Amino acid sequence: MELLLSQISPIPSHALAALAAVILGGAQLASAKGTARHRALGWAWVGLMAYVAASSFFISELRLWGAFSPIHLLSIWTLFALVMAVYFARQGNIRQHKIWMVLLYILALLVTGLFTFWPGRVMHGVLFGV
Repeated sequence: MELLLSQISPIPSHALAALAAVILGGAQLASAKGTARHRALGWAWVGLMAYVAASSFFISELRLWGAFSPIHLLSIWTLFALVMAVYFARQGNIRQHKIWMVLLYILALLVTGLFTFWPGRVMHGVLFGV
């Protein structure tokens, strides 16, 4: 954890927010839907995800196009998907809301998160001490 906290900003807060989003999102997917608790935790999750996506634009470890990489395309998609998910929930289209939220959780958190553990990346060092 010391390795993570010693990184330049916003890497530590980005990683901690992503971890919180993984935990909260998993709890949301497993819990009862449509309740006041679900809505309140859902807004917290949307806030975490928006921060994770937005803060990624200030992280340029991998550079393919100037300071940007393919991960930044996912960040743009994540911000778009958050808007769509909230829009569908507000419209009462719960089926579409669920599809967007599950896609966000799987693609923007789990799949992307796995790439952060690639050898040479900060989270690889945090997890494996290398």
